[in-house]
Amino acid sequence: MTKQMYSFSEGNMTMRDLLGGKGANLAEMTHLGLPVPPGFTITTAACHEYQQTGKLSDALLAELNQALTALSQQTEKRFGGTSHPLLVSVRSGAAISMPGMMDTILNIGLNDETVAALAAFTHNERFALDSYRRLLAMFGNVVYGIDEAAFDQVLTTVKTQNGYHSDLSLTVNDLRSIITAFKQLYLESGRGAFPQDPSDQLLAAINAVFESWHNHRAQVYRRQNNISESLGTAVNVQEMVFGNAGADSGTGVAFTQNPATGEPALFGEYLLNAQGEDVVAGIRTPQPVAVLQEDMPALYEQLVETAAVLETHYHDMQDLEFTIEKGQMFLLQARSGKRTPTAAVKIAVDQVAEGLISKETALLRVKPESVSEMLHPEFDTADLARQTPLTKGLPASPGAATGQVYFSAAAAKQAAENGQKVVLMRQDTSPEDIEGMIVSQAIVTTRGGMTSHAAVVARGMGATGVVGAHDLVVDAPNQCARVNQQEINEGDWVSVDGTSGALMLGQIKTTPAAVKGELSTLLNWAKDIADMGVYTNADTPSDFQRALDFDADGIGLTRTEHMFFKPERLLQMRRLILATDAAGRKDPLSKLLTMQQADFYELYQLAQTKEVTIRLLDPPLHEFLPHDEKEIQLVATQIGVSPDELRDRVAALKELNPMLGHRGDRLAVTFPDIYEMQVQAIMTAVLRHRKQGLEVQPHIMIPLTDSRAEMAWVRALVEGQIQRMQPETGAKVSYTIGTMMEMPRACVTADQVARESDFFSFGTNDLTQLTFGYSRDDVGAFLPEYLRQGILPADPFQTIDTQGVGELMKMAVNKGRQTKPDLPIGVCGEVGGDPASIAFFEEIGVTYVSCSPFRVPVARLAAARAKLNKVRTQTGDHGG
Repeated sequence: MTKQMYSFSEGNMTMRDLLGGKGANLAEMTHLGLPVPPGFTITTAACHEYQQTGKLSDALLAELNQALTALSQQTEKRFGGTSHPLLVSVRSGAAISMPGMMDTILNIGLNDETVAALAAFTHNERFALDSYRRLLAMFGNVVYGIDEAAFDQVLTTVKTQNGYHSDLSLTVNDLRSIITAFKQLYLESGRGAFPQDPSDQLLAAINAVFESWHNHRAQVYRRQNNISESLGTAVNVQEMVFGNAGADSGTGVAFTQNPATGEPALFGEYLLNAQGEDVVAGIRTPQPVAVLQEDMPALYEQLVETAAVLETHYHDMQDLEFTIEKGQMFLLQARSGKRTPTAAVKIAVDQVAEGLISKETALLRVKPESVSEMLHPEFDTADLARQTPLTKGLPASPGAATGQVYFSAAAAKQAAENGQKVVLMRQDTSPEDIEGMIVSQAIVTTRGGMTSHAAVVARGMGATGVVGAHDLVVDAPNQCARVNQQEINEGDWVSVDGTSGALMLGQIKTTPAAVKGELSTLLNWAKDIADMGVYTNADTPSDFQRALDFDADGIGLTRTEHMFFKPERLLQMRRLILATDAAGRKDPLSKLLTMQQADFYELYQLAQTKEVTIRLLDPPLHEFLPHDEKEIQLVATQIGVSPDELRDRVAALKELNPMLGHRGDRLAVTFPDIYEMQVQAIMTAVLRHRKQGLEVQPHIMIPLTDSRAEMAWVRALVEGQIQRMQPETGAKVSYTIGTMMEMPRACVTADQVARESDFFSFGTNDLTQLTFGYSRDDVGAFLPEYLRQGILPADPFQTIDTQGVGELMKMAVNKGRQTKPDLPIGVCGEVGGDPASIAFFEEIGVTYVSCSPFRVPVARLAAARAKLNKVRTQTGDHGG
């Protein structure tokens, strides 16, 4: 029989897949001799069985009875006992941390009899009743589905009637009346009375945790963080220790380093006379953990020492949950702490300097997408200095965010779907708010501390976060908030500074972020390790300069058609297209030639010795033509023809399916003078630079090639123009001519196409379009439903379809290199900056990727991680 339950003394940190992260780490801390309350873990395998059968098996129930008996012997308490009652917590714990997304129930084992036994045993009736009311609320919400607000309303009513500002003011009589009211909520729910049998409570709690794997918020979180649905959760059953047992008790959360900035100092918060949910839920604003040094200096020193032991042991920043019961400290959790992207980079680089981890491990610790979040704009310093903050809270997650205020997750989600930038403002957040939090530029709460749910989730998502803004009063039912004399209504613009904690009315100017400090160090390591080059797609000098600021290796794709859409150029392009013969095209071509010479000269000037790949004209001609009557009237006047004549010419050029029609190198065959003009412009810019002392090797790319014969024809056209431009004396200009691999036929016949090509560059947008038969301009009508139904695992225009499009690419790489073993192969489509796609490109031997300027740092880190993971797979080294 397969074992489905492990005591903490039986497991270890390598058993995450079976015991979940929490269970594996509780076991590891037990082995380290740290003060962990005893308990046991029900495995993820049991979760999988439960998901299939819908019930706990007889074998598991038998193991559960044995585990409870062993725990009773170990603690010298009895579950359900009336003298020394054993109370337990039931917590979820997946292999990958999902903070707050699944369910937890504390104080299981309390009932009308055992609460009296606990009061007698501890000589503290108030504490016992407080623990019972907490169990009733958590169990009712998690197991019976009673709205948490119903329990909160009972508490609020009692506190308001008595003028209390804190739960700590509740008396024994208050708690008795609250417990009676809570029991009445059970009866009103239609689910029946609260179960008095502790065994029934425990089984219901275990079932609820297994069920919570599939709750809506957990599914949303997994989708957002690319966590597999198949992992399942373990369940941890652990002896209760009580932070609500009096003034010498408390609960807290501590990070071994600052999770917002990465600064190397113990960081956290705690509450006296409280249980763990009070801190995480943000119901009470806690004290900084440094205050513990004044309140309980010996325990503070113990916490500092424990933090150092765990960080050294795990070689990573740790997030600890601790409880103090009557002056004794216990650890309830240790895990790799959620941190902002800035903190992640700083901690990784610092730990390399300390010799704790290697450069390779540091690169694997930082997610490529998080680098993108670090490069979001920052508030303009001068504009920020002119602002008067409405209020300040705790700076939970740094960043500069501006958006329109919404006061519920549902409203924020709807606004974001309508294209608005959103700031979610709440009294406090709960896991149920996850969909609104995901779409928000910033999250602001009036309650909670730096380790509250809102703060942890904001840091994990890289969103700007400010919590504990006490002067702010949120009136969610009336969709407004007030701070001092200022009212903020739904839809108003606010700016949130997550670095200072300031909240300001209106929009503040921003400036681009730069790569600097530890991020620069990390990206330099990535560049040294990666095999794959990282180029940029750039059509203007400003785009290219931004990419160079991010250390791009050059330009992998210049889309020359984007240079023709400025008004003065568009007019000449229209004259060119609407001309009926070569003579009519001569004058507009001459004017465009002058413009293109300047374009290419500037790009080469910026590039210096870096490569610039220029793609000749690609799009269908209809994109340049007037489309409505107003435009036709204007253009007719501009080019000196009648509107009727222009309409006839536009109609003659119209295509039923232009993306599959007269475009790409087909233009070269029918209008060779267009490509000749572009090549002449390239060579003029190259020769001008040569005279000025800069040697440029032009790289010219032919779009939409589908056969060797077609490539050979266009190559001959291009080379003919190059030869006419070559200097009569001195060294000839060296050049390469390659093809954009975006036609399935070209991939299948790549060995032949390679005979005429000096390089390949995959245009994955068109290759995906033509392989799937999807129009990339029209997929919005059905693609969201395909993703929701699981028909497609991801948008194939954003992440490469490895089974279809990817197989064509793999075939093209292999065939191309059969002909030319050293054939350079790039990717310049949308997926060139996608980390998951880059991992696949590493597998098939792509030489370089090219992406938008702001994706260059992301692609750089992704390329290094792809190389490292490939090496680890080949060598079998999966260590850190």
